[in-house]
Amino acid sequence: MLLLLIDYCRLTALEAKKYMLKEKILGKEAGILTYGMTPPKLTNTPHKIAEISQKQIERINDLDIDALILYDVQEEAERVEEQRPFPYLPTIDPEMYSDRYFNQLRVPQIIYRCVGKYSEEQFVNWVKADAERERYSVYVGASSSRQAVNLDLSKASKLSKRLNSKLTFGGVIIPERHMKKNDEHIRVSNKIKNGCTFFVSQATYNVEASKNFLSDYFYYCTNNGMEMVPILFNLAPCGSEKTLEFMKWLGISIPSWLENDLKYSNDILEKSIRLSQSIFEDILDFALEKGIPVGCSVESVSTRKLEIEASVQLVRDIKCMLDKKLRRQQ
Repeated sequence: MLLLLIDYCRLTALEAKKYMLKEKILGKEAGILTYGMTPPKLTNTPHKIAEISQKQIERINDLDIDALILYDVQEEAERVEEQRPFPYLPTIDPEMYSDRYFNQLRVPQIIYRCVGKYSEEQFVNWVKADAERERYSVYVGASSSRQAVNLDLSKASKLSKRLNSKLTFGGVIIPERHMKKNDEHIRVSNKIKNGCTFFVSQATYNVEASKNFLSDYFYYCTNNGMEMVPILFNLAPCGSEKTLEFMKWLGISIPSWLENDLKYSNDILEKSIRLSQSIFEDILDFALEKGIPVGCSVESVSTRKLEIEASVQLVRDIKCMLDKKLRRQQ
């Protein structure tokens, strides 16, 4: 296990948490917990953005999490032919939002980067910026093979690995893709070789897809002498049929039986929370038995207050679950 030699007494609380997150990632620990959100829309006024960010800071600072994830949103029009359930509106750049509005945040931030929209020069300048500061990112590739890109994911990862050792970066996994192509574990292993030290999944509602991926990931790494890196499974409560349709449009795999249970429940939001807890517990038990370092990331794909509040409560519930199960492992 690789650990950082840090004198935490000399650091601010935020700096200490940044190094603790890095220790957990490089130490390939189970139980990393994050919360994810999308920056406000560009159409908001500066006053409204400041108001939104203040509420978010209060909400996040009250959570016992390892990091906040800020998404870099793509339109994804090329990925599917169906009309988007919610209209696409550009959002503030996640790093810009972080730097300008989240100075009071007491947890590290992981910035998503859709690398294909940047030229190599732009990406290199971003990677080399603030070279003395501990930073975290997740690199996202094209949403479809039809999407035009300026920089491919593999090259971006190799550049990042070579140019800035203090920029810890991860990648995205899609267990549902594994059901179709049966090669997600190979994709992950190649990304690890290129420098990825952790992964975040898209929203998880399909247990079989997730466990199939984890099984192949475990045996591939075992048979090839590779260390497994942390995999954070994403959970996102669903509070309405409109949100459900949006999730499906995003490519989230929702089994028919589960979709029926949500549609015909008396309280779709409460039902989705209980299902999310059950799904993650099943995945976590499966992973812990094999020694796979699994964690969790929670988000709300909806901006509705009820669904955001439900996602916050889900973070607290998952934290309790992780603490309880990891104590048993000790």
